[in-house]
Amino acid sequence: MDSGRLPRRGEADFWLKGEDGANCVLIAVESPIELSHFVVVGVNLAVALCSADTLAGLLLSRAPRVASARRGLMIEGGATLRGAGILYRSALLPISEDGVTIDHVLGATNHRPLRDDDPQMRQGIFQMQWI
Repeated sequence: MDSGRLPRRGEADFWLKGEDGANCVLIAVESPIELSHFVVVGVNLAVALCSADTLAGLLLSRAPRVASARRGLMIEGGATLRGAGILYRSALLPISEDGVTIDHVLGATNHRPLRDDDPQMRQGIFQMQWI
């Protein structure tokens, strides 16, 4: 964000169409907020669109908080991707075309599979931090 200005939808295209796009989502924020939905889902997240215990589902579930807070959110935790347990770190950023109304949330994530030597982890959020 530049000088407190929220980024516009067109500025998110750089991330969605670039090399990182495979690990990004774009969520349209609707009213009521429960109608919010995916507009773009990167190929690495496309298989995980439904339940809240998947990575994409988790990002969708946090979009209302980002929209109402008008701030970015960093999330770390465990989830399911392609049926396997993963550890992830994600950022959700509010997007506003008019500079006032949050109309989209951009999500970007990285992740790795759980390894055999990782401690037993439950799915869910381990840490959240507003940015």
